[in-house]
Amino acid sequence: MSGWIPVSSSIDAPHASPSPARRAWRRFARNRLGWWSLVLFAAMVLASLLAEVLSNDRPLLVRYEGQWYWPLLHDYPETTFGGDFEAPTDYLDPYVRARLTSGDNWALYPPNPYGPKALNYWAPGPHPAPPSRANLLGTDDRGRDLLAQLIYGFRISVLFALALTAIGVVLGVLAGAVQGYFGGRLDLTMQRLIEIWSSMPELYLLIIFSAVFAPSITLLLVLLSLFGWMGLADYVRAEFLRNRQLDYVRAARALGLSHTAIIWRHVLPNSLTPVVTFLPFRMSASILALTSLDFLGLGVPPGTPSLGELLAQGKNNIDAWWISLSTFAVLVLTLTLLTFMGDALRDALDPRKAD
Repeated sequence: MSGWIPVSSSIDAPHASPSPARRAWRRFARNRLGWWSLVLFAAMVLASLLAEVLSNDRPLLVRYEGQWYWPLLHDYPETTFGGDFEAPTDYLDPYVRARLTSGDNWALYPPNPYGPKALNYWAPGPHPAPPSRANLLGTDDRGRDLLAQLIYGFRISVLFALALTAIGVVLGVLAGAVQGYFGGRLDLTMQRLIEIWSSMPELYLLIIFSAVFAPSITLLLVLLSLFGWMGLADYVRAEFLRNRQLDYVRAARALGLSHTAIIWRHVLPNSLTPVVTFLPFRMSASILALTSLDFLGLGVPPGTPSLGELLAQGKNNIDAWWISLSTFAVLVLTLTLLTFMGDALRDALDPRKAD
């Protein structure tokens, strides 16, 4: 027994290696520029989603003569607060404000007491007015508060970009997956059809439809979605053409799995790298597309808060530098954050990067 070597009864199990998704998230978090861009962009989106609470010409809560009122949720006539008319209350009217703050009455206004369509009738000078205590970023040529316009316009731009990106991803992944997985004549036929469709003059179609139909965000979303998926479909098609020849796909076919199961369970999860990588860049392109169309007057309906419409106002009012400067700053900051996030995401999903 002299040659016997005691072995410990408890053998430490090796630490399980993190999943590829967790390793990619760690690489993304180590990119400080991309991480803080994500944090700042998420904060801006959250603030825009709470726009009614942060910027509104209606009080959040009113206590008047012992009664509680919620102007943000309900419309109250002016007679409710001692006025003379049955019309909806104008809470920016100095008389109404005086009634709401007299005695034991009080009103809780948002930090910026202007909505996207509220006009500052009591401004001391003509519009567009420069930044002041009443309007921190000034007003546009219609007397609307510029800060409120930027908050609501940013929200519309981001939500539109998210919707357009989501539709483009679904259509692009579907078309690219079918082409790349089946290949052959189906792939060639769909490629020719995509080439024909991509040669359609998108701007001319937008002009024609804008002249025939009333402008709306839904119409704009549908028209841009018809063309926004083709670029992504090419990347997904290339990934499927490469992955369909790998051994794990051949093994799945030998086991008798259906085409749908192979695509959904095996090929698609390993082909999503270009899809995820290009999401921030596609959002940037969508925001730019909406801004450009609004600048040309082909975008959202008139009166809707829009970054493009503010840029057009800045062009028409050169002396009102605050309109162009603030709108340009918001647009550049948004696109820069999305670009930094896209670069960090691309590096995080690169398998050649060390953990």
